[in-house]
Amino acid sequence: MLLVGLDAACEPVLDRLARDGADLPHLRSILDEGASGPLESQVPPWTASAWPSLYTGTNPGKHGVFGFLDFEGYDWDVVNATDVCERALWELLDSQGLSSVVVNVPVTHPPREFDGALVPGYVAPDDPACHPAGLLDDVREATGDYRVYPRHTGGGETTTAEKVAEYRDTIRMRGDAFRYLEDRFAPDFGFVEFQATDTVFHECPGEFDAVRAVYEAVDDQVGGILDACDPATVIVASDHGIGKYDGYDVRLNTLLRDAGFTETVRGGRGMPSWDVIRDEQFLDASDSADGHDERDGTRSGGGASVLERAMETAARAGITSQRVGRVLERLGLAEVVVRHVPKGMIRAGTEGVDFPASRAYARSHIECGVRLNVAGREPAGVVPQEEYDAVREAIIEFLSGIETPDGEPAFDDVAPREAYFEGREADRGVDVVVVPRAFDQFLSTQVRESAFGPPTEPYNHKRDGLIAAAGEAIDADASLAGAHLFDVAPTVLASLGLARGEHMDGDVLSIVESVGKRSYPELDEREREATDERAVEERLSDLGYLQE
Repeated sequence: MLLVGLDAACEPVLDRLARDGADLPHLRSILDEGASGPLESQVPPWTASAWPSLYTGTNPGKHGVFGFLDFEGYDWDVVNATDVCERALWELLDSQGLSSVVVNVPVTHPPREFDGALVPGYVAPDDPACHPAGLLDDVREATGDYRVYPRHTGGGETTTAEKVAEYRDTIRMRGDAFRYLEDRFAPDFGFVEFQATDTVFHECPGEFDAVRAVYEAVDDQVGGILDACDPATVIVASDHGIGKYDGYDVRLNTLLRDAGFTETVRGGRGMPSWDVIRDEQFLDASDSADGHDERDGTRSGGGASVLERAMETAARAGITSQRVGRVLERLGLAEVVVRHVPKGMIRAGTEGVDFPASRAYARSHIECGVRLNVAGREPAGVVPQEEYDAVREAIIEFLSGIETPDGEPAFDDVAPREAYFEGREADRGVDVVVVPRAFDQFLSTQVRESAFGPPTEPYNHKRDGLIAAAGEAIDADASLAGAHLFDVAPTVLASLGLARGEHMDGDVLSIVESVGKRSYPELDEREREATDERAVEERLSDLGYLQE
């Protein structure tokens, strides 16, 4: 049984590619010969949380990953597989005597032991630990170079053609690695994920020639895998969709500030935003000599620190980076300045959230929500626990009434977290879930004078992804109406003749015959490991997942 993951794939994108004459014979054959339709994603519909939901069949309140960042008090780290608190598909299959090969699936580093092989994907370092140990060396020796990420950073002067060449190269690496490992391990289950189908929209927004090149490269690799591995059943699934944003930036912290829930501070004196600004393009060999801090992108010596101190002083006087930015935009100089001014200087002059002093705040825009600063829970909490419900309800009522400048509701839903998350890890999520209208509004954590602005990114995630299935176990005439991300794992199990887990939130889709439900062995707890990988943080910033 083969599961192909296409990050951000959705019917509108494939329809556009068909109109443009894209050559996708292998993907098209799966869609045309089998069953296909939209696959509703979860909230939040972002890679780091959605893929664990897909491969565990559970909501984030059970598996424990709500975004790219894991928070402890006011500190943070990039998530990894030790944050996932439910068994992955391949671990469930291992408990039933079946083997797996898994390549490039996000949030799978560091891997646990199971019968088979795993090469981690997104948020892993570029030289990740694999299973079994030493596997990456074997893959590279057998197939040539293998990388988790394209070489370019996504910024600077990299041309679209250079980016596309790198996307196609890494796509080929996924296919080569999977075919090598499938031949070596002869697994019962295979899972290969292609990330570039999402990345191209973030790094080349609106450039559909680039999108077409990426999808055609993916189709080539899917065809090669089908020919080499000859799976009895194949399912193609995505974690979410993607599309153009025609709405607004909706700046949650600005709204909360204006309503008195969030406190701000100027001059770089607030807590870090956790929406990291990158400084990479300004770094060269001299940085190590002048005191560059690789963690926070600031400098402790040299000319930049003088500029930062000047910006801090100006910000305290009310001349913030935001105000300077508006003037530069009117003069048409903003893009030039951003390319050539150290980001530490911009940060030093920015009005930011004073997290310990605030009653509530948004910490990461992809979490889709607001967190309360609760006494006894956060290190410097200011909301008494007995006032938690009242403060939360006040925030829900306030945000529910927010309208965009065109008079439309800004949000489809504002609700307590228990309306979306259930399980032992639910309290790690946001306290108030905020669902932007039609995912056409971009939730932002930025603090600006105005709560609304143009979308930070012209293309971003949408709620509906894609599912398609064909082969021996698939009823091509069955309906996929109402298919949800959580249904993928139970359906994979059923296609292999196994019952869905009682702990799962999804059901077996009607395209596969269900064999009931059962309990599976619970996951053995393991100590959380820090990611501590600056390159991963930089990559997330490149794609707009971490920003200030």
